[in-house]
Amino acid sequence: MRVIDVNSLPGLVGEELGVSDWTLVDQSLIDRFADVTQDHQWIHVDAARATAEIGGTIAHGFLTLSLMPAMMQNLVEIRGYARSINYGFDKLRFTAPVPAGSRVRLRATLIDVTPRDDGFTLRRRCVVEIEGQERPAIYAEWLTYLVV
Repeated sequence: MRVIDVNSLPGLVGEELGVSDWTLVDQSLIDRFADVTQDHQWIHVDAARATAEIGGTIAHGFLTLSLMPAMMQNLVEIRGYARSINYGFDKLRFTAPVPAGSRVRLRATLIDVTPRDDGFTLRRRCVVEIEGQERPAIYAEWLTYLVV
């Protein structure tokens, strides 16, 4: 894991922040996410039908997206700020399905740091990779507001 002081962020624009460890997206996780979100679409939870029609179940796109904060904490620690506020996403795309049983990881690059009166807004290019696949599951620009 990379450790970065908040005040050094402007000098790191354009650098890859790191790559997280792999995270397993198994059917149990998919089923639990379906229960929490009440999204029980068959492509996620009906293994028999999904196997017959598309080769197996796939994770919800929002499940994969929701794994990003934990994966980000796994790859980089920023020190020296009071609080972090999720500011949203730009260019969010679900570019490939995540089959049940796959492993995913996050690759993040710092692409912009905008100073504010009380901190910084970070823009990170985030790519969620699927082990063994060329196309990533997610491409996004993630905005975070750090209050110092």
